[in-house]
Amino acid sequence: QVQLVESGGGLVQAGGSLRLTCAASESPFSIDTIGWYRQAPGKQRELVAEISSGDTTTYEDSVKGRFTISRDHAKNTVYLQMNSLKPEDTAVYYCNFLYSDYPYMYDYWGQGTQVTVSS
Repeated sequence: QVQLVESGGGLVQAGGSLRLTCAASESPFSIDTIGWYRQAPGKQRELVAEISSGDTTTYEDSVKGRFTISRDHAKNTVYLQMNSLKPEDTAVYYCNFLYSDYPYMYDYWGQGTQVTVSS
């Protein structure tokens, strides 16, 4: 069973930066995509950024130019560098690893890490 461990959340003032880390305990199959999601109180979980097996990245419009997703293949680890944080970025952030073992797909979630941005 793959375990995803997240770290790096916390309280930061608007304009500040945080770096989230998500490490997978193992990689039993090929990784299809890795994503960072967030869920604010009273809102649905939304995709913030994702990175493909070929390291192609995509971002939700509101974080473009401020957030950067990257990964260390050897360490089964993904990062989310968050700069110029805004109060509306406040949420619980979750990482998601989607593995491919054709024709099956398996996805795993981290436990979530709280990010709070004060104004």
